[in-house]
Formats: sequence, C-alpha cells, structure tokens
Amino acid sequence: MTLSKLLSTMAATAAFAVMAMPAAAQDCPRGDLDERFCDADGDLIADIPTDPAQQLDPDELIFAYTPVEDPAVYKTAWSDFLTHLEAKTGKKVVFFPVQSNAAQIEAMRSGRLHIAGFNTGSNPLAVNCAGFRPFTIMASEDGHFGYEMEILTYPGSGIEKVEDIKGKQMAFTSETSNSGFKAPSAILKADFGMVAGTDFEPVFSGKHDNSILGVANKDYPAASIANSVMSRMIERDVIKPDQVISIYKSQTFPTTGFGVVYNLKPELQEQIKEAFFDFEWDGTTLQAEFEKSGEGQFLEMNYKDFWEVIRKIDAANGVSYACE
Repeated sequence: MTLSKLLSTMAATAAFAVMAMPAAAQDCPRGDLDERFCDADGDLIADIPTDPAQQLDPDELIFAYTPVEDPAVYKTAWSDFLTHLEAKTGKKVVFFPVQSNAAQIEAMRSGRLHIAGFNTGSNPLAVNCAGFRPFTIMASEDGHFGYEMEILTYPGSGIEKVEDIKGKQMAFTSETSNSGFKAPSAILKADFGMVAGTDFEPVFSGKHDNSILGVANKDYPAASIANSVMSRMIERDVIKPDQVISIYKSQTFPTTGFGVVYNLKPELQEQIKEAFFDFEWDGTTLQAEFEKSGEGQFLEMNYKDFWEVIRKIDAANGVSYACE
C-alpha cells in the first residue's frame, strides 16, 4: 500500500472513531483539553479510551519528527530506531516527513499520525488538540536535558545587544515554536520592553535552520533559535561558528517531547514506550546525528511537570489552546 493510500484510509478510520465517541465523554473532566478527550486522573493529558471499540490497533504505525530541518536528514537518522520499533511492536513503521508544526499537529488530530516527536512549543497544542501523550525526551548520558533559546546576529550587523534590534528586522520560525517565537516574544516584552510590529519588524522563516542560515548569510540581522539545532548544523559544517554571534541566551527549556496518540490500544502504547527506553544507542544512526547536540538516551518525563514553564510562557503571551 502506498503512503498516500495508507493516510487516506487512516483518516477515514479516525473520522469514524470520532463520530462514534459516546456522548457521555462530553461530561468528563478535561481541563484545557479538547471536548473529544477526558482527563479523569488530572495529569493534563488525554486518557486512553476505556471502550475497546474506541482504541486503535493499526497494522502500520506512522512516525514523525518535529520539522526542525530537512526531513531527509532525519529519515536517515531515525532509521535504526524505527527498525527497533518494528521489532518491538511487530508492525511496520513508516517515517512521515512533515513540513510544519501545524501540519504535524493536524496529522495526529485527524488520525494520520501515531507516534511523534513534537517540538517544545508545539507540545501543549498537540496535547490539548490532538490527544498527544508525551512520555520521554532525549537527554545526555549523564541525564542532562534541554536546550536554550538564543538570539543571533552576524559580525558587522550593528547589533551588539538585544536593544539594538529596535527598528530592525528579526526572524522567528513559527508561532507554535517555543524558542523560535513564544519564549523570545515573552522575554523581549517583559525584560526589554520590545514588542513585535512596534519596536521591530517580525518575519517568519518557517524552521530553525532557515533562521540560522538566514543570519549566517546576512539575510536577517537577527533571529531567535534553538541552540541544539545550531550545534548540529555546526557539527555538520552547514555553518561556521564565526558566521554568527549570540547576544542573548535563555534559561534551559525541555527539548522535543516524544509520545503517542491517546487512542492506541494500551498494550501497543506500552510496547512503544519500551522501544524508546530499551533502545541501545551505541553505533546507531540516531547516535550519529544526536550526539552532535550531546544526546545519548531517552529520559522518562511527564508533561504536567516538565512543560510547566512552557505553559507559563504561553500564558504570558496570551496563547489559547482552543482547537480550530
């Protein structure tokens, strides 16, 4: 079966599942979650449906990684892990390249995506609108995890400190990105009294690598980016360290959260979790790519605690998790 046919079939299955959802679900506790979901245990993520008829057990699993750079790079990087996942679940696993955070969220919301790594800023929207259940992040072998938002410029730009961005252009990635938009927007307003559209001209590059390359090539005078992405680009010689200058570095934020869609059957969700936690990194394509940013294991986490700072940033920015 081709991927396009597979996705079409899955979308139809998902639509039927949504229509078949019992009316009683409308009365369950849910907090900020979409009305399709319940959160009886208060962990802020969608509960697994108790009715087996509402649980999915697809023959093929679709996996997508957050679209931070060229999807082709990450299809190769994830190949060994996906082979391990196939062995663990007994199912074929397909890598689904996505071009934007919004497209990735919509793919899970509409039933076309089962397993995913959503970027930091997209996690709350994926959790509340798409039924995403994150349970792990990447970490270094000693347990350190996370990344920082940095504001970059280039040598000779005339920008030496954050305040110098006033009256100039600044590149963001997308409105769903934490380091590419949400965190810098909150920080620029709270700490520097600078508002996009009033004090500087905002532009959107679409992805972190576009913003980083844009600064390195002097297309943008400044940009906010995730430094984990920049580290990997430097390691691959995509840019040289002396092409950019960092003028601001934030606190550490949680990195990409990995998890599953809420309505996979419980046994399958457990198999997928086990695949993440017993994966041996040494000598794999995953290690070859992510050791460039110091990562070497999957660390167990929970959304309620690890993403608290991100939810606070969203609140400061007036972000709503309402699903369209």
